[in-house]
Amino acid sequence: MNRNNHPPANIARTHRTLVPAAPLDVARTLRPLQRGTGDPAFRLTEQGLWMGLRHGGVPVSVHLRSRTRLDAEVELEAYSPDPSTAEALLDRAEILLGVDAQALAAWAEFDKRLQREKHWRMLLPEWVPEARRRRPGLRFPATGALVSQLFAVVLEQKVTHDQARAGWRWLLRAAGEPAPGPVPEGLRVPPDPEQVRLIPSWRWHQGWVQPAMSRTMLQVAQRASALERLAVTEPVDRLALTITAVPGIGPWTAAETLQRTHGAADVVSVGDYHLAHQVGEALTGRRTDDTGMLELLEPFRGHRHRVVRLLLSGGMRFQRFGPRLAPTDFRDR
Repeated sequence: MNRNNHPPANIARTHRTLVPAAPLDVARTLRPLQRGTGDPAFRLTEQGLWMGLRHGGVPVSVHLRSRTRLDAEVELEAYSPDPSTAEALLDRAEILLGVDAQALAAWAEFDKRLQREKHWRMLLPEWVPEARRRRPGLRFPATGALVSQLFAVVLEQKVTHDQARAGWRWLLRAAGEPAPGPVPEGLRVPPDPEQVRLIPSWRWHQGWVQPAMSRTMLQVAQRASALERLAVTEPVDRLALTITAVPGIGPWTAAETLQRTHGAADVVSVGDYHLAHQVGEALTGRRTDDTGMLELLEPFRGHRHRVVRLLLSGGMRFQRFGPRLAPTDFRDR
């Protein structure tokens, strides 16, 4: 891509320079938003990091550039057919990157307790404080794009990693749209609810999306307006319960979504195929189930997802038991 290119006349460009009030590692913070190296909505280039998003239902391209690993200054550009949408997205850049005042205060409380509370130090492996020391710029993203993230997470329900990534690529190419502005070739924006509703049943089948998942996608699309409204008005704990009222959405899907849309630092991914076993091994040396995992994490309430992220970042080699989840190809059935 030629960085000297100007956006088309019908595309507005907005620019911000963000000086975060605490260490920030942009790439590590935003990595949970990337669905594999071939994600059409996420691109790392020599010129920085690009994302295709929807903000208020409007397509936006975001370009982030920084000079150092711990980013003392971040340059942000947003491109959109609606100037006010580009402005509104960059107005919440601190929230998007998890360095707004509320998020930083929560991290400061966590760091203080990690350093000073003997009870925490006794419960946690020694690599957790070390992992935090080595990753001071780790934050939690908060895109605010609840429906788009639900679409992505639903495609990850009870399938293999490769199936989930393939399903997301297929959805963006089949129903998404090109990202606005002078963006890297192939960058796309996730579909809006109407585009999802218009996908015929045979195309879901062609995209290797199982019937249960496509039904849930349609349920999310049909409730999109209400979900986006609640995403702004409801506190995270209540929103997590509200989301699970949608048929096909369980606690795991709600947690994986809110961790990315609201920076939910205390919402645990209950129902994950591996997580409870890994947390049990890390904290006790023994595998456990979801109930056992929640009991082990209870002393860290308010920061449970923070603890999980640091537990999994320590390089521990977890035991492997049981059959691997194998993909089922039902496209010819």
